[in-house]
Amino acid sequence: MAFISRSKPYQWRARVYLSLPRSSSNSSFLSLSRFFSSTQETQNPDANPEPQSADAAKPETKNLREERLPRERQPRENFQRGKHQNHEKLEDTICRMMDNREWTTRLQNSIRDLVPEWDNSLVYNVLHGARKLEHALQFFRWSERSGLIRHDRDTHMKMIEMLGQAQKLNHARCIVLEMPEKGVPWDEDMFKVLIESYGKAGIVQESVKIFQKMKDLGVERTIKSYDTLFKVILRRGRYMMAKRYFNKMVSEGIEPTRHTYNLMLWGFFLSLRLETALRFFEDMKSRGISPDVVTYNTMINGYVRFKKMDEAEKLFVEMKGKNIEPSVVSYTTMIKGYLEVDRVDDGLRVFEEMRSFGIEPTATTYSTLLPGLCDAGKMVEARNILKSMMAKHIAPKDNSIFLKLLVSQSKAGDMAAATEVLKAMATLNVPAEAGHYGVLIENQCKANAYNRAIKLLDILLEKEIILRHQDTLEMEPSAYNPIIEYLCNSGQTAKAEVLFRQLMKRGVQDQNALNNLIRGHAKEGDPDSSYEILKIMSRRGVPREANTYELLIKSYMSKGEPGDAKTALDSMIEDGHVPDSSLFRSVIESLFEDGRVQTASRVMMIMIDKNVGVEENMDLVAKILEALFMRGHVEEALGRIDLLNQSGHSADLDSLLSVLSEKGKTIAALKLLDFGLERDLSLDFSSYDKVLDALLGAGKTLNAYSVLCKIMGKGSISDWKSCDELIKSLNQEGNTKQADVLSRMIKKGQGSNKDKKSNTVAL
Repeated sequence: MAFISRSKPYQWRARVYLSLPRSSSNSSFLSLSRFFSSTQETQNPDANPEPQSADAAKPETKNLREERLPRERQPRENFQRGKHQNHEKLEDTICRMMDNREWTTRLQNSIRDLVPEWDNSLVYNVLHGARKLEHALQFFRWSERSGLIRHDRDTHMKMIEMLGQAQKLNHARCIVLEMPEKGVPWDEDMFKVLIESYGKAGIVQESVKIFQKMKDLGVERTIKSYDTLFKVILRRGRYMMAKRYFNKMVSEGIEPTRHTYNLMLWGFFLSLRLETALRFFEDMKSRGISPDVVTYNTMINGYVRFKKMDEAEKLFVEMKGKNIEPSVVSYTTMIKGYLEVDRVDDGLRVFEEMRSFGIEPTATTYSTLLPGLCDAGKMVEARNILKSMMAKHIAPKDNSIFLKLLVSQSKAGDMAAATEVLKAMATLNVPAEAGHYGVLIENQCKANAYNRAIKLLDILLEKEIILRHQDTLEMEPSAYNPIIEYLCNSGQTAKAEVLFRQLMKRGVQDQNALNNLIRGHAKEGDPDSSYEILKIMSRRGVPREANTYELLIKSYMSKGEPGDAKTALDSMIEDGHVPDSSLFRSVIESLFEDGRVQTASRVMMIMIDKNVGVEENMDLVAKILEALFMRGHVEEALGRIDLLNQSGHSADLDSLLSVLSEKGKTIAALKLLDFGLERDLSLDFSSYDKVLDALLGAGKTLNAYSVLCKIMGKGSISDWKSCDELIKSLNQEGNTKQADVLSRMIKKGQGSNKDKKSNTVAL
């Protein structure tokens, strides 16, 4: 229960302290009565307002907001010039000391020395002004334990209220139970505070125990205590318990009031107990208690919950027939009910009737009506309602209504009306979030109005609306992807990247947007920026598309940077994408033309390993193999040839041997020939002759001898014209043994050839 807190005047003989008037002993009862007064209605029917009763309010005998008493005249004193006079009240000084310092013995002594005379008004005002509840409680206990003061009923009540509001319920309970020991009698209001406080904390059983304890302690329980209990237990859906205590109350001779019945009806409808509510409504009338506007509002809202609009209409007509003027809550509840059963026209009729009687719609009324109009497609009416809100400067309580208006107006194709919604938000001081702009940008893109979409985007980026962490309505992919794609295709990728980098700071990592950024930068000749986006995607584990890589690779090659193109190609393959034959050829050719033969060879190796476009690129393969041999990378070239063979492809070794022999690369030719002989690869006799001639011409007789022996051992040569010359060179160089061996091999070979010819003739 919320009590109106008031400070009390504190005065002593030497000084006068200005303060608020001290509350009367009946303050709690007046506060509770005022809280449940039927003249104060809740504006939101959805919130199930706690009913209020007209006859529960009583005129107060003292103004709760009475102005402070004027300061008494004091003899004028002579102050030293330049000295500042401290006009701060004593209780304010104590509160400031308690706020700025820890509660210690030193602080206690400082307060003790500061106060010349203690009384309950001073204690009350200190409690009222304290900002820290812990210090207020310590001050309350210390001042009494130290013998400085004996707390009266008002200081106890103030401390109990403060503890109850802060849900320090055990402390509040202890203070209440200790009061008789101090000679301070209990009253009903103190227990009401405990019942209400435990109820707000959700501890209903403790509220019930305290209510029962009142009887044991001899504290009178009136209708005030019962109403407090009913509100607590009905708020938690304990309608059966409420019925039992209601019967108990009647049996004790306590007559229920209109406010009591309003509470019971509210609670039964809250628990969806329609029949029980109707019985209590009839019982109320049978006791001669006439329903008031709160009663009718509660009943109408209950029927709306059950979508029984015919019964709600009857009550609405009955209320007017009894000269009970419907309130804005009455009309708003009826509007809500009509909209829930798709009777939008009836809702509009009631709305116009309300305005014709001079009853101004509230924010709740507008918040109830606008979504229904949007759902029904009545956008002209919704637009007029919005203009009325702007004229009266009434903002709806639920800002999601603006999103619904934006979506509905855009869906209806009225982009001008949708844009006006943003203007209305500015007029009503409702900050537009990224999601609101996103709806407009998305629909402007759908209408091919990209220039208007870009203007909205400029506002969004300039004000950094996306980066506002307090906002909850974020821009959807359906909004930012179309505008990013358009910007990337129209040469404005830099702006698209600014947008998406802001989105990434909110945790967005959209695959389509990132791929579009890569493509956009690549098309604009900025592959480095594309590669930065690619690295971001790699770090965040966002999938990359194959055509994105292709554009990036081609962009690097167009700028004459084949090395970076090869790096991008490697990344493409690591991501599981297989480049096509033309892309492989482009990268290999670029690297080759740039003089990076070994790098081109590595790309070629990947192409062979992936078995993509090898046959159609054999001319390129031959160029790279030749270049490797010519540059002395013989082992690498042989490895590539071996890979080709394993993949089912054959390199033109005869051509390679011919070129190497002609260009004097005898060692390379020798190794290639050895490679072919070891693997029994098919070679022309002319290739053997060319290699042997080259070796002999280079004076490498032992190498020629070794190769010739291998060839003859394979039976692959019959007549080399330079054999005699090789034998002669071996003898001249002192290699007579090798010359003799070679001579015998040649003679043996010639003899075997003659035998083969004679056998052929015999056959």
